[in-house]
Formats: sequence, structure tokens, C-alpha cells
Amino acid sequence: MSDPSKRWRCAVCGYLHMASSPCDCCPICGATSDLFEACAAEVPPVATKQINRWRCLTCEYIHQGSEAPGICPICAASKEHFEPLNDNPTTTSISRQELNIVIVGAGIAGVSAAEAIRAHSAKASITLLSREAELPYYRLNLTRYLAGEIGSADLAIHPASWYTEKNIQLLLETELKSINTQHKSLSLHGGDELSYDKLILANGSHPFVPPFAGVNRDNVTVLRSHRDADFILAQIHPGISCVVIGGGLLGLETAAALAKRQADVTLLEAYGWLMPQQLNQAAGERVRQEAAAVGIRLGMGARIKQLDGDDQVREVVLESGESIPAELVIIAAGVRSNSYIARMAQIETNQGILVNNDLLTDNSDIYAVGDVAEHQGVTYGTWGPAQFQGTIAGINAVGGQVEFAGIPRSNSLKVLGTELFSIGQIRPADGSYQEIEEARGESYAYFLFHDSQMVGAILLGDTQLSATVKHLIEKRVQCSALLGDRSKRETFCAQLESFAAQVLD
Repeated sequence: MSDPSKRWRCAVCGYLHMASSPCDCCPICGATSDLFEACAAEVPPVATKQINRWRCLTCEYIHQGSEAPGICPICAASKEHFEPLNDNPTTTSISRQELNIVIVGAGIAGVSAAEAIRAHSAKASITLLSREAELPYYRLNLTRYLAGEIGSADLAIHPASWYTEKNIQLLLETELKSINTQHKSLSLHGGDELSYDKLILANGSHPFVPPFAGVNRDNVTVLRSHRDADFILAQIHPGISCVVIGGGLLGLETAAALAKRQADVTLLEAYGWLMPQQLNQAAGERVRQEAAAVGIRLGMGARIKQLDGDDQVREVVLESGESIPAELVIIAAGVRSNSYIARMAQIETNQGILVNNDLLTDNSDIYAVGDVAEHQGVTYGTWGPAQFQGTIAGINAVGGQVEFAGIPRSNSLKVLGTELFSIGQIRPADGSYQEIEEARGESYAYFLFHDSQMVGAILLGDTQLSATVKHLIEKRVQCSALLGDRSKRETFCAQLESFAAQVLD
């Protein structure tokens, strides 16, 4: 008999399972029982199910089906980069109620919510709002579209027929104006109104544009939407001078896409190295070399003073006095949550819309997921958490009892064609930390330990140890035996793999 005072947290997606022992398979992401950790709480037990899914080891995209796809639609990883997740064909409906559920936002969080609702309730009415004209699409693929690797039609998450088959009303070019929580109604731009029983806010985020002088000149843009990508493509021709501001993943991939189109590209980053949120200086330098090799001119420690020109931008002026020619400027300086509509409706917000473990706001009929949601002080702003949160909120909206306890901050990415895994703390706070670096050919590995526990790691090039590293950090494994017995006949990565095989068995 299950013990309702016990709960188990999935270390992959944050799902909480209430029982005396962990479930065989996480119903949200398919993680196995060894990836659950115990934590006590007085919460009622919930039923779980197993889902047949495949997870991309590079970008964590989850594919539903009896076999892995031939190629990942997000990062183009091959079939061999997918791991199977346990399958249980039993799926039961949670709700028989004819609930009217409205989802605002048709990114991966909103679409995942719609998928989960329909999987658990045949009777729920689902309305999905998208402010864009295109079918809901994989936003992560915009840089591949920009590079010419895929076409516009390849961006869609589902074909139009899927929404009809699932009885999901998809309203394109439809934007939310306001929420009336008292009457449970929505006002839309254009004058229409919708009512709801349950509301899921998945309206995402918007690009942060620093207030540089001249930022409103023509041909200064961002890359956030299909329309943005089409605008950039309309400007691009061989030899055009382009400046990308921001050396994070989006800035790098955008610059690489433009370089592939034979543009003259300069990327500017205010920090001392690229991707400072995911990489230390040594790894950042390796990525800089790869960026330079594909034709990107780089400026580190670059402080923007203004964007000069006439009606159109002509150059980027740095505080150092240097001027960089620019017929097109793309700003990739991060995002901010679209929380203003919730704030106007007096729903509690901070940086994002505040949610509890059920992904509920302070209104019992309104959920928030994805980039717009803030859970335990964290707004994730990445693909994996948005997908997991959408699924959990969808289940809960039709009567399920699934909790989200947070996801470890890790990044599995492909940067300029190179595999990258980064997790936890990537720089020591003081001298009490122990750092181990290992460079082998084109691969680089970095591990950070504190009190004999691994607290962070970076794997660049060869990421085969990513799952092992993640388990060691999440399980807080004591690594004193590994650190105290360093054989010179083996690389540290090989020692780490052997050590993990013993302690994680």
C-alpha cells in the first residue's frame, strides 16, 4: 500500500510521484526509477502511466512513437542520438467533464498542453490562440531556416490536419488583450471575447532590446518569430555587412547562418568570452575559434555606444570609438517574460507569472507555463522545461494531480555543429573548489567539485558522459574515491566513467 506521506522527485523533469517507492517510469518524460530521489511531503497519491517516447540526447526533444525518428526536428541529430523511454500502452482519461479550456500561446508549451489535455480527456473543449499567422512551429529551428538547411514548411510542429483530427480549435493571428478573472472571460484584439473554465497562459517572452541610441533605425531587428526570419532573409545577399549583438547561443547560431549565406558578419559580446552563462573561459575560447573558422568576425568585451546612420542603420559605434559597418543589425540579448497582461489582471507576478508546483497561479483556474512562468524564483526560458510544464499543466487542467518540482539547470546544445553539455555551477566561488580540466583533440571536459561532490561540468565536442555527469550531480554522490585515486594510465573521463558505473549501479 502506498505511503501518502512520501514523494519522489524526477531529476529529469521535476515531476513528483506520491507513493512509498518511485514509479517504474516517469509519466512526463519517461525517466526510469533510478532517476527519482526521495523527499517527504503530505500530499495525496496520484495514478501514473507510462509513455512510449524517445528523447534526443543533444537537445532533449521528446518524440512520441514506436521508434526514434530518423533525424531530430530540432537539432538535426541522427537516430543514434535518441534514447528509448519506457512504454506502457495503457492510457486512461482523467476527466469526463466537458471543460472549456483556452490556451494562450502556441509555442511548445502551449502545444504540449493541448496534446496532454486531449490525451487525458476526449470531451474537453480546447481553444489554442496564436498571435502569429503560421502554424505553431519549432522556434529553435529558426536559425536552421535562416541558414537554408530547412524550408518554411519544415518548421511546423504538426500539420493543420492534426488540429482538426484532435478537435483543437486553433485561432491564428489572434492576440489576447485582457483577462477578466471575475467573469472568466478574455478580450481579444479586434473586439471578440472568449469564456473559459480553465485558462493556460503560455504566451512566452519577447526579445530584450537594450536602449542603445539609434536602435529604432530601419534594418535593426531581432530573431524571435517566423516573420523576423523572413525579414532577415529578404535583406540578405552575399557581402552585406551584418552585426549580431550578443554572444549567447542564439547570437552564435544567427551569425553562423548569416555567414553561410555569405554575409560579412561581425558578432559582438560584452563579456570576455562567448556563452558566459554556459561556458567557462577555456571552453568559450574553443567556441570562439570555431566561430572564426566559419567566417564570423568576433569582438569580445564590446560595449555598444550607439547605432549610427540615416533612416537606416549604417554602422555600430562602440564606446572604445571603433565603428563597424552595418547594413543589418540583429540583437540577441536575451528575453523577458510576457507577464504584463497577467499583471493587469492582478495575477501575482515577479519577473514572470508566479506559479506553484501544480503550475497554478494565485487564481485556481489559471495556469502559467513556459517562458512566461516563474517557478520557485526561476524562469527557465528553454525548450525542455517549457515542454514539461505544458504537459503537466494540461494534465492538471482536466483533473490530474501532477506536480512540477523544478528541473536541474542544464543545457544540451549543438553550437556551430559541435555538441555541448553544461550543467550546474561552471565557475568556482572561492578556493575551496577543485577544478579538473581535460582536453583531448577537439574535445574539452571540465568538472567542478566542492566538498568531494561534483557541482558542475562542461563537455564540449564529446558529450557521451553527459547522462553520467547529470546523475552524479543530482544524486550528490561523494566522489572522494575518484578524486583521491588518480591513475595516470587513464584519462580522468575514463576514470569518471568507471567510478560512476560502480556507484550508480
